[in-house]
Amino acid sequence: MIDRKIFGSLIALTLVVGLIGGVAGAVLLAGSPLLQRLTGFELTEPSDAAKPIRTERLVLQESSAVIDTVKQVSPAVVSISTSRNVRDFFGDLITRQGGGTGFIITSDGLIVTNKHVVDDPAAEYTIFLADGRNFTPEILAKDPFQDLAILRIKASGLPVVELGDSDRVQVGEWAVAIGNALAQFENTVTVGVISAKDRQLAASGGGASERLEGLLQTDAAINAGNSGGPLLNLKGQVVGVNTAVAAKGVAEGIGFAIPINAVKNSINQVKKTGKISRPYLGVRYIPITKEIAKLNNLPVDFGALIASGEGRSEVGVLTNSPAAKIGLRENDIITHVSGERIDENHSLARLLGNHNVGDEVEITLMRDGKELKLKARLEELKQ
Repeated sequence: MIDRKIFGSLIALTLVVGLIGGVAGAVLLAGSPLLQRLTGFELTEPSDAAKPIRTERLVLQESSAVIDTVKQVSPAVVSISTSRNVRDFFGDLITRQGGGTGFIITSDGLIVTNKHVVDDPAAEYTIFLADGRNFTPEILAKDPFQDLAILRIKASGLPVVELGDSDRVQVGEWAVAIGNALAQFENTVTVGVISAKDRQLAASGGGASERLEGLLQTDAAINAGNSGGPLLNLKGQVVGVNTAVAAKGVAEGIGFAIPINAVKNSINQVKKTGKISRPYLGVRYIPITKEIAKLNNLPVDFGALIASGEGRSEVGVLTNSPAAKIGLRENDIITHVSGERIDENHSLARLLGNHNVGDEVEITLMRDGKELKLKARLEELKQ
């Protein structure tokens, strides 16, 4: 049997502990130091890392950044309308219409767009500004190596975009596209992220095809008509020129843009000389992969194999070209240009494009199992 006095003391002790617990709970909520004296525990405020993330505030900040970007850049985005008269099956004359997008880079009317937007010599083009004015453009230059064209309209005091640094773009950062969606919804804004960098793409359309390299991939919606428009960061800077989307019905949310750093040299050339000059070596080649190297028993699994095409005129080394002048031959494998290795992500054309007309470059090649190094002076590619 438990002694009544002990039992009474246990009840009293239980009540005291319960009271202390209740007081401790109240003091905990009040943040009073009394709890420390009662329990011996020290109370501290939760760290910033432990506090709940204020999602609403983050969303508002991101939305505000997008809004500011659009307000800043939209006045310098233009819509490009194309029209061409053709005869239908019955011989009747009809007008085919299309369109694209561009952006203004100088206050006196230089505009960047895609080459495929203005590549039809029989079409008529009209530039529509965000303020409602329209102009007939002059096509100043088309880049033979990438899907880029530069136009000019006769105007002054125009709003311009700011060009960013596409080399600093990070996968996962926000991206904003503005363009003439479906060639009928001017200055449509879409938002996403940079999905990947340095993508390669065989693009086709309008009866032409082109291999594009070093592209930015984004899931910001890029529709027909967005071609040539700006891809922006949240500083309102252009980091890419929207140029292509994955095949419809195959994938969604996969669009591509030419990095702005890849076109800055062409833009500067047009500003200085009114044209785009591209250097060339003068060879036809097959990019070497591990599979091609294995199937053909090649000594290296990278580089560019000089080879002729199917037609008689498609020789591997062009007559009177820089390649011919230094003695390059079919079946030579070019492995480096001025020390830079040629591989699946850095083609011969891309490495040559990093140089200017008149530059002397060192060509490293494999011939009959031996490595050779030759000097070539790059000449201008005639368009």
